[in-house]
Amino acid sequence: MKQKKQLYEGKAKVIFDGPESNTLVQYFKDDATAFNAQKKDVITGKGILNNYISEHMMLAVSKLGIPNHFINRINDREQLVRKLEIIPVEVVVRNVAAGSICARLGLEEGFMLKNTLVEFCLKDDSLGDPIIAPEHIFTFGWANPNELKIIVENTLRINDFLTGLFLGIGIRLIDFKLEFGRHENDGKVEIMLADEISPDNCRLWDAETKEKMDKDRFRRDLGGLIEAYQEIARRLGIKIPEVS
Repeated sequence: MKQKKQLYEGKAKVIFDGPESNTLVQYFKDDATAFNAQKKDVITGKGILNNYISEHMMLAVSKLGIPNHFINRINDREQLVRKLEIIPVEVVVRNVAAGSICARLGLEEGFMLKNTLVEFCLKDDSLGDPIIAPEHIFTFGWANPNELKIIVENTLRINDFLTGLFLGIGIRLIDFKLEFGRHENDGKVEIMLADEISPDNCRLWDAETKEKMDKDRFRRDLGGLIEAYQEIARRLGIKIPEVS
């Protein structure tokens, strides 16, 4: 078997050159990080769970007509994805106040926002992923107004869909983070959803108990992260190999 060429290693994933032109292999690690990697650990099986859950989510998003980089799951830890030019902007969607916005604006965790709030952050760990305005995005050429319009429209559609999907299985979607990129094919450039959709980049609370079912279990030393991710997969009807 031909050895895959590693192109990039992030906090939770490794990216390899794909078997065909304009493809990549996305490998899900068991590494858990928080606070811009100031807190680190390895949680056995986390990568497998995120791989299967993200596959489920990306396929669902595709059915909405929203293009994304996912092609297929290769095995328990790897996905075949389209090669994109990643836009260095993280899109944060907030339905309920939690996390950094509470510290920034003095809000109480759990405060229901009057409307869905979309924030933008520069994707740069060394700078702490600072919040930026659309004007920064345009000024520095990270995306043009039409691209940002597509990103925001697709983000809000994804939020509406995921909110209903999770509510149907007794989970509240508090907030989540998305990334997008440009895919070029036959001279045409299309904006596509990238990265993953999993409990690693979503805040998810049990609708009745308000129990946290996401990476906050690691951030806050609550324990039981694998069990929470497994419960999400179970409620979504995803069959996952036994994690040990």
